[in-house]
Amino acid sequence: MRQLLLLLLVLLFAECPSWVRAQVKALRFGQVIDGRGRVIPNAVILVKADRIVAVGPEKDVVIPATAEILDLRAYTAIPGLIDAHTHLTFYWDKAPGTTPWQQLGMLGPAVTVFLAQENARKTLETGVTTVRDLGSSDNMDLAMRALINRGAMHGPRMLVAGNGLHISSSPYKAGAVPDPGQCDGVAEVQRVARQQLAAGADWIKMYGSTGSDQDVTGFQTFGYEEMKAAADVAHRAGKRIAIHSYGPDGARDAVRAGTNTVEHAIDLDDATLAAMARQGTIYVPTVEHNRYYIAHRAEYGYDSTVVAGLNQYVAKNFETLKRAVKARVKIAMGSDAVFTGFGENTRELAWFVKAGMSPAQALRTATGTGAEMLGMEGSLGALVPGYYADIVAVEGDPLKDINVVIDHVKWVMKAGQVEVNHTTPAVSATQR
Repeated sequence: MRQLLLLLLVLLFAECPSWVRAQVKALRFGQVIDGRGRVIPNAVILVKADRIVAVGPEKDVVIPATAEILDLRAYTAIPGLIDAHTHLTFYWDKAPGTTPWQQLGMLGPAVTVFLAQENARKTLETGVTTVRDLGSSDNMDLAMRALINRGAMHGPRMLVAGNGLHISSSPYKAGAVPDPGQCDGVAEVQRVARQQLAAGADWIKMYGSTGSDQDVTGFQTFGYEEMKAAADVAHRAGKRIAIHSYGPDGARDAVRAGTNTVEHAIDLDDATLAAMARQGTIYVPTVEHNRYYIAHRAEYGYDSTVVAGLNQYVAKNFETLKRAVKARVKIAMGSDAVFTGFGENTRELAWFVKAGMSPAQALRTATGTGAEMLGMEGSLGALVPGYYADIVAVEGDPLKDINVVIDHVKWVMKAGQVEVNHTTPAVSATQR
């Protein structure tokens, strides 16, 4: 086995010019949790450019003589995490006299995109290397995605949804131009969904109910036929759809309509949960995001009545999560991070363990299941050869305590580049 691996590595590197060979990095870890069920003690991961080329016990991996070596043996490696629900362009500058929701849209697209780098950086620091960003405006999410892909901005890999589809919610005004996500009826839904895809969206986002901010009502908005029209547009284009529903009615019709994911929903009935499990519909419960609002109520100006409503919703959200776990519904980690919520992206994992998952199962929601949700299970969510070199070093054993992932991320690599280094003393590359 060792001789075969050596031959493969020789063939891989022999014909490469010196500048390519210098891209090879050898990462030594105390253990590697590969996302496929293997735990490898005293392991080495070889990285070439943006991909993993070898993973295994140190005794079995031949490190090329020209490789850069990073000694991370004090840490455990896990796959880069996937946050299934963010809003990276929701930025608040904390100016006196403002609240986050009041300021939203007031800074202008260019300034907002520039300042939202802070949200992107904080997301990376939690070990999240990929996000599904579910709703923005003025093409700001498309701009951030492009800047990150060009290397002009540091941030997680972004799959974006552009403007979320929503029903009319304001009275008619002569001469008024509807915003790009507004649509009513099947024909308008089809048109707006197609426009989002034409603009470059990776996903369609549809607001299938009321509910956001301090509003936890969850009244259904779009009907089944409208939801199915949006899902069909997405699927025919080879894309996917996420449907937001705070309540059970919108979620039930979303599942019937063929949504890929259901966001937030509470009080899901047994038949809907069974259909989700049967169809492979992924549930993104986002329990933590309303707890975040409660913890940050002073920033948002929420009074005790608002907090009471949020607490009631959290309790129902958690109960629905527990029932979904028992029903074997696929679940993905989504923070619904906005404004000052970035940097808290992975706290949802603690709710998953409380709901009955093992730490390993909870970790999978942010790795393998997240990759499956994105249709990128062949390149993300695991530490195996051929996958993107998205690698996170944590201090401790996350298979014993999920809080290791939440609170003890020390080092992050995305696509072969070190993005975060909080190791002590700071780990740096050396030559053999």
